[in-house]
This record gives sequence, C-alpha cells and structure tokens, in this order.
Amino acid sequence: MNGQANAGGVFAAVDIGASSGRVMLGRVTGGRPASGKSVSLETVHRFPNGLLELDGGLHWDFDALFDEVLKGLAAAAETAAASGERITSIGIDTWAVDYGLVDASGALRTQPFSYRDERGRTAVADVHKALDPARLYATTGLQFLQFNTLYQLATERELRGVQALLIPDLIAFKLSGQRRTEATNASTTGLFDAVAGEWASEFFKALGLPKNLFPAIIQPGETAGTLLPEIAARTGLPAETAVVAVGSHDTASAVAAVPARQEDFAYISSGTWSLVGVELDSPVLDEASRLANFTNERGVDGTIRYLRNVGGLWLLSECQRTWAAEGHRQELTPLLESAAALPAGGPQINADDPAFIAPDNMPDRIRSAVRAGGAVLPDRPAAVVRCILDSLAAAYARTLARAEELSGKQTSVIHIVGGGSQNRLLCQLTADATGKTVVAGPVEATALGNVLVQARAAGAVTGGLSELRALLRASVQLESYEPKSLQRLTTPVVPQSPSLDLEGAEETQSWLRERQDHDRQQQRRRRTH
Repeated sequence: MNGQANAGGVFAAVDIGASSGRVMLGRVTGGRPASGKSVSLETVHRFPNGLLELDGGLHWDFDALFDEVLKGLAAAAETAAASGERITSIGIDTWAVDYGLVDASGALRTQPFSYRDERGRTAVADVHKALDPARLYATTGLQFLQFNTLYQLATERELRGVQALLIPDLIAFKLSGQRRTEATNASTTGLFDAVAGEWASEFFKALGLPKNLFPAIIQPGETAGTLLPEIAARTGLPAETAVVAVGSHDTASAVAAVPARQEDFAYISSGTWSLVGVELDSPVLDEASRLANFTNERGVDGTIRYLRNVGGLWLLSECQRTWAAEGHRQELTPLLESAAALPAGGPQINADDPAFIAPDNMPDRIRSAVRAGGAVLPDRPAAVVRCILDSLAAAYARTLARAEELSGKQTSVIHIVGGGSQNRLLCQLTADATGKTVVAGPVEATALGNVLVQARAAGAVTGGLSELRALLRASVQLESYEPKSLQRLTTPVVPQSPSLDLEGAEETQSWLRERQDHDRQQQRRRRTH
C-alpha cells in the first residue's frame, strides 16, 4: 500500500450520461507530500447513448451500452499496457433513478426504462395514497419528481423473483457478478432513509415491494468485486482488477470534485440537467424544504447534497438537434456569440417545467412557453439560445437563494462544474443573476471525482474531501467570472411551477404560495436597498 501511495496509480472511470458515455484513464502522479500530487485524465473511448422505443415505452439500450463499456475497458487496458502501466480498479457512475430488473440467473427481464418515459406519472396518485408525501419527505428528503424510482416501481406488474439494480450497479454486476447498491444512487430512489443511511423498510411494505428488491448498500470507496473471468478475457484486464464503488450517481462524483477552497460554496453541476445546491453535514427534512421541492441526496463521505434539479443544457442540445434535422445545422460557438450580443431583459421560460423533459421540437415548445407567458420570442436561433441561458441563470439564482434560506448556509462563491462550465455566456449570466463570483471548472468533474475516490481506496491519495479538492485545484485550470451588474430576479419570468404537475393538489397551491411570498420579500429588499 505504501509503495502504491508513492507511485500513484492508474484507474479506469466509466462515466455515462443520458446522451453519451466515455471510458477514461485517470492517473495520479507525484510523490509525498500530497500537495505534490496531481490527477489527470485521458479519454480512451467515447460512445453515444440514447433512447430506444420498445413496446410503446422509452427504454435504454443496455445491451449496446454494456458492449460499449467493454470496448472502452479493452481500450483502457491496451492504452495502459502500451505505457507499461497496470489499471488498479474500475469505477462506474451514471445518471440516477433508473434500474434494470434481474432474475436469479442474472438475466435482464427487459431493457431498462428511461426516466423520460411517462409511466411514473401514472403511479403518483396511488403511491401517495399509500404514503403521504409529507411522510415520504420526512424520511427520504427526496425532491418530488414523477420519475423517481419508487413511482417507476409502482408501475411494474410483477416483482417477485427479481432484483432491481440501478444502472451503475447493473454495470458493476455484469462486470463482477456481485450485486450491491451504491449509497449515493440509493438516495435517489425514494426508498432510502436520509438520516439512517439505509433502506426505509417500512416503505417497501407500504408499497407492496419485496423487502429484498434491492441488494445491500455499499459506500463509495468499498470494493464491489473483481472481474468475472469472461470479462477479464474480453477486456484484457487481469481478473483481480477491482470494481470499486464510487459516487455512482454522477452528480455525487461531480460534487466530490468541486475545487472549493472553503466551506461556504454553492455548486452547479451543469450538463443535461443542472443540479444546483450546497453541501451539508445533515439533511433538511422540514415542511418548508418539501414545499420548495429540494432534495437531500447522499454525497461522498456521508455528506448531503442539498439541491434542486433545474433544467439544463438538454434544452440547448435538443434545439441544436432539431435545427440540424431541419437542415440548418447550428454550431455552438457562433450561436453563443450571437446570443451574447443580444440585450439583457429578454423573455424567459421555466427551464425545469416537465413540458421540456421529452425530446423533439424543442424550439417550438420554448416559443410556445414564452407566448403562454404573454411575451414573444423571435424565430431566430440566437434569440432562442439567449432565452434558454437567461432562463437557466435566473433559475440558478432563485434556487441558490432558496437553498441558502432553507439550509441556513450562506455562500460566497458558486462553482460550476461539468459541460456548462465551458459555456462562458452561461457562467457570466449566472454571476450577474446571483451577484456572486462564479468559478468555472473542471469540465470533467464527474470523471475526476470518480477517479479520486478510486485512488483514495487504493491508497494512492489520502485524506477527506478537502484534501481531494486541494489536489484537484493543483491539477486543473479554473476560470473566474465576477458579476457585471446585479440582475437578481429582476427580469420578467414565465410563472414558475413545480417540477411535476400535481393536478391541483394541495402541494401545488402551497408551493406557489411559498414562491410568491419569497418573490415579494425579495422585491421589498430591493426597494429598501
């Protein structure tokens, strides 16, 4: 172990998002002390990920996805061998909530459903009859979203004789033959006790779910298993290569790699979705937090990711895809330059409205949402892009202000990590909307967090999150954005709604009252200043 710590190590990070995936080699180099070390990444394989329409539902093509993972691990083994290196372990992170059902033989019952399928919505009322939403939140602290795992499970016809494996756990099972559920992803299911850090067994009973539906929980840094002989043969990796649990929810890995210097930071993990929040030591489970629809999810080292899902760059990528399909391919750099040249104060949308979850015709849906709010959006790509980014920045500002209010944690700096950290216009608009310094980077925060947890498990690095973050700051280039003007919550916004249409239920009215009270308070504060 000591020799390994001196020599550093090489680790394979499997990092898969809703639209693409990659396998990366992470290298920790440098000797003692820890401040002399650095971490770097090398992409060895990229592959697309997308939805599969099957029997009238939206699914993930898991078989194709796993085949690409194996190709990536084979490429990683070959790349490492060419440099005289040996891969110590493999870590896997993906999006949350989705799962595959595996029988006793290890076979998938069907390709896993996607959270973008509408089936979860149909089960919400029945779930809430069995478990009152206030009771659910007081135990799980989980944000109310129609696609959370418990709503998806409530649509399943038969669950006897199968186990549910969340997507990264399913990949780990196919690699190692071992069934485990990693804690950060377990916390997104709606069946996890946010305080105890274990399954909420009474909820399984209330919903009629088998008590062993999910495997036992494993923590980031624990070894799930080693490679099956057939996997070792196909990838060229030694059979003793460990499969190590990391923050398998990609946001947990990304937040672990936030290069913060002090504790008073907020973060935005910006990609397909935006995850906006603060890092806490304990969950916030009160009624005000529930009505504000904030979530308490597990982070690395038992931290709490107190955050809210906000719409993300899915809006922009879907617009680009639509324009390309219409024969008008729009490259991102000139689009952003044209959008930046437009004046501030244009129309905005509710970026996390469920109307934007499904794919296709995104520019039309955005213009329709603007019209519904009594404004007009010019039929030009640059105007649509500016509307998206203004809307995201305003949503970030509102969400962070509410997170501070509910958690009692004040922040002085916002770290934007992930793909959105490259979007200079979005970063500047966020600084302007919040009145706070924005630090952008690293782009590959998720893969870096994945690698650092593996490296610590192997003894290549030591310490807690602060030490891992210090190592990161020494390894990556960051860019800061200062607010040019305070535009916090001053631009016209289409009226906000919860992330799920509750069809006139009491939760909706309470949520709206909370939002209106908050907005009035903000207006009074602005007048006084």
